[in-house]
Amino acid sequence: MSQHAQPDHAPSNPGPSNPAQPNQPQRPAPSAADIKRWRQYLADERAEAAVYRDLAQNRQGEERDILLALAEAEGRHEAHWLALLGQQAGKARQASFRSRFLGFLARHFGSVFVLALAQRAEGRSPYAKDPNATAAMAADEQIHEEVVRGLATRGRNRLAGTFRAAVFGANDGLVSNLSLVMGMAASGVASTVVLLSGIAGLLAGAMSMGAGEFISVRSQRELLAATRPTQITLAAAPKLDIEHNELLLVYLARGMSHEAAEHRVAERMGLLSCDCDPSLSLQPELPEDEDQHEAVGTAWGAALSSFCFFASGAIVPILPFLFGMTGVAALVVAGVLVGIALLATGGIVGLLSGTSPLTRGLRQLAIGLGAAAVTYLLGLVFGTVVG
Repeated sequence: MSQHAQPDHAPSNPGPSNPAQPNQPQRPAPSAADIKRWRQYLADERAEAAVYRDLAQNRQGEERDILLALAEAEGRHEAHWLALLGQQAGKARQASFRSRFLGFLARHFGSVFVLALAQRAEGRSPYAKDPNATAAMAADEQIHEEVVRGLATRGRNRLAGTFRAAVFGANDGLVSNLSLVMGMAASGVASTVVLLSGIAGLLAGAMSMGAGEFISVRSQRELLAATRPTQITLAAAPKLDIEHNELLLVYLARGMSHEAAEHRVAERMGLLSCDCDPSLSLQPELPEDEDQHEAVGTAWGAALSSFCFFASGAIVPILPFLFGMTGVAALVVAGVLVGIALLATGGIVGLLSGTSPLTRGLRQLAIGLGAAAVTYLLGLVFGTVVG
């Protein structure tokens, strides 16, 4: 009978049922505050992406592509917060009031004001100080601010001439006529005299603003037109003496380098049959009817805007007197109405400039009411002396 040796089994310590895993750093469980903050970021990213998509619907060409690219970038940020939240993303949170307000403006207006607000929103991004946001996300927000700034600048340039005349015309009307009304009332004259003085100030100021703006813009456009190079060299070049001519001086005076100027002269004189080096060539001039100075605005548009907006501002201080109010009550109501209007015009300028609308509005209010207060004191002095 044969016997089969059984192998001896050395005792061993029981090990884990699963193979050993390499040590990996574990992300600490997010706190309730973290989850709340991430959900807010998620909601804001979704809202901002929607703003850019809404703005893109009112744009064409390059601007549309830029806005859609910004929306896509906000989508990447949204994916980051979704990954961190995981199953804790929960029900979609409402975006901040600022983001929802931007969305409303983008859907219903889609103007440069929305871009200016979006620029401020991108500039206030908290990602640079948030440890849970990546450095790339913080850098994205900084770049987004510059992209939106560029888009807003295009709109500001289109508005610059006429809009500048409109906003500052209204502001001048508010401050100057309030000061006139306050000074006249402080001197002790009758309310009818105050009203007539206010109407006279409105008409005189509006005419002055309109005429001044017309002359200013027309002169600026004429100055710019005078600096525009002409194509007289095309007609004169064939008749010039090849050995002795001043064509080279023309291009040097226009700011070209000596090499570029010589190249252009050779083209104009017919010594080159083709443009051998396009980098040395001037761009062809625009047709006469194409406006290169749209940022200046038209003279008539600026004049009409100045007249109307000065009048719209100047009528505010005399409204209480038009409705029969007199004395201190009329002055108080006039001051309140003008104060509200100054806050509005200052806020609009703040929006367009990408700064705080509240700060600009309060500054306008302080300057306007300060000027009116000084005029009121002067009216008291003159009323006492003359009376």
